[in-house]
Amino acid sequence: MSIYILVHGAYHGGWCYERIMPLLETAGHTAIAVDLPGHGNNIVPIGDVSLDAYVDHVCDVVSVQPEPIILVGHSLGGMTITQVAERLPEQVAWVVYLTAMMPKNGQNRSDLAEFEGPEKMAAKRIISEDGLSSTMPEEIIPPTFYGQCSAEDVARAIERLVPQATEPFLRQAQTTPERFGTVQRAFIECARDNAIPIDMQRAMIAAQPCDRVFTIDTDHSPFYSAPDELARDLLELA
Repeated sequence: MSIYILVHGAYHGGWCYERIMPLLETAGHTAIAVDLPGHGNNIVPIGDVSLDAYVDHVCDVVSVQPEPIILVGHSLGGMTITQVAERLPEQVAWVVYLTAMMPKNGQNRSDLAEFEGPEKMAAKRIISEDGLSSTMPEEIIPPTFYGQCSAEDVARAIERLVPQATEPFLRQAQTTPERFGTVQRAFIECARDNAIPIDMQRAMIAAQPCDRVFTIDTDHSPFYSAPDELARDLLELA
């Protein structure tokens, strides 16, 4: 049986995997959804939130597991799982990019915006006065993140979103062929994603080919809009 560590993206928390965890567990696997620092129940001052803090937290979870894990990252969570795989390659069986940022060495989230097309996510964010965090205008959240989700799921998600620290958007990935390059990579495309468009997803895959690529015909949040399909793809990696 496999161990899945599920890492959320910007503004979210481990709660976003609430539909996926039971499906993995019913199949006999262990599923752990982390709350990164500053998200969900992991409350820390926004000034202390950084990509390093995210990576440290996930590494603490990964390092105590009894066997190599399947590490899943959604959206901005791709930056975190990339660095975890670099730091602990022997403890990661698969690194899985769920419509996620998949940076090459030296790239940050802002660098990957070159693949976004004319509508940049950065232009949609509202930056705080101190520059430490951002939020999204509520009226664009549903079509951007939850285009095919139920109204009930959208409302529950919006209630739980938190400001996103800006530092993880700016921090460059640092990877090596000898460490990150030895870990099997999978990418789960979401064909109707309005946050990370499918062309952007495929540009990242072309720049850094993966061992497995799956496609789900859904929005940016398949953990709500297509949980059965997402669980099916994740289970194929077990």
